[in-house]
Amino acid sequence: MKSNIAIVNSKSFGLYSNALETLKELGTIERIEVPRDLRGSKLAEALRDYDVIIASVTPYYDEDFFRYNSRVRMIARHGIGIDNVDVDAATRFGVVVTRVPGHVEREAVAEHAVALILAALRNLINAHLKVVEGRWGERGKFVCHELRSLKVGLIGIGNIGSRVAEILTKGFNAKVIAYDPYVSAERARELGVELVDLDTLISESDIISIHAPLTKETYHLINEDRLRRMKRSAIIVNTARGGLIDTDALVKALRDGWIAGAALDVTDPEPLPPDHPLYKLPNVIITPHIAAFTYEGLKGMDEAVVKAIKDFLTGNIPDGIVNREVYERGLRR
Repeated sequence: MKSNIAIVNSKSFGLYSNALETLKELGTIERIEVPRDLRGSKLAEALRDYDVIIASVTPYYDEDFFRYNSRVRMIARHGIGIDNVDVDAATRFGVVVTRVPGHVEREAVAEHAVALILAALRNLINAHLKVVEGRWGERGKFVCHELRSLKVGLIGIGNIGSRVAEILTKGFNAKVIAYDPYVSAERARELGVELVDLDTLISESDIISIHAPLTKETYHLINEDRLRRMKRSAIIVNTARGGLIDTDALVKALRDGWIAGAALDVTDPEPLPPDHPLYKLPNVIITPHIAAFTYEGLKGMDEAVVKAIKDFLTGNIPDGIVNREVYERGLRR
């Protein structure tokens, strides 16, 4: 018996691969758009006819969703992050949750992080605007330091952060320090990175780039206190999750000169409302959560999701599973 598969709030899935054709062999496919803030029983009702959900970054699949949707058997995240899925609740209700293995997005996200670092450091957006406005003669305002003379702090040197470290140390000869409680000093040395505590990274870095998952422990990791302790010349870059930074505190820091600038591919909330103060600040660059948006990256993500679904539907433990205990404890629906 074929399964009903819903692609929820994802416009990119299947556009750069043959994923849809492959999935049609496994079940009936439908693209569904639901409000980003839909939750609980209402979300469960909207998706009541589907066995497998291919999930984007929204909406949030909370405990009540799993309680009131007795049909769904699998949530397959079209991405690395699982912060919009209550994995504990999914496990209790016997629903398998998978995500794209980190190596699939590694190169794309790392490249985007470095691009944002350079764009912010060289003030490229404002330089372009000056040219467009016919103010070429003001180019003297855009003198800056080279990366090799600066200290870059990476919060997280796992899958993506480690690639950023490689690019910065080998490609730009930058001094890189990092905070990551899950990485050994030996691994850091292999990357040419010095491990430090978070307080040291915050106070010593000229550029801070975030590559950590969003969890209860890391929510608002960059808060008002830590922003106040950064260098006034510091730039912060975030390609991970918006909730890692306290947005209100960031606005204060940028507006009052606690730090020099920010370059963000993710925000909290996402997207920001049209009148948000971050849009009005000249020392901010914001891109619309596109770090993984390369042809290679999106194709790889599609293929990883399809493989996970195929494995699941044929009785195998899928790659990228985040709650293996569903199988180990015999909880699977």
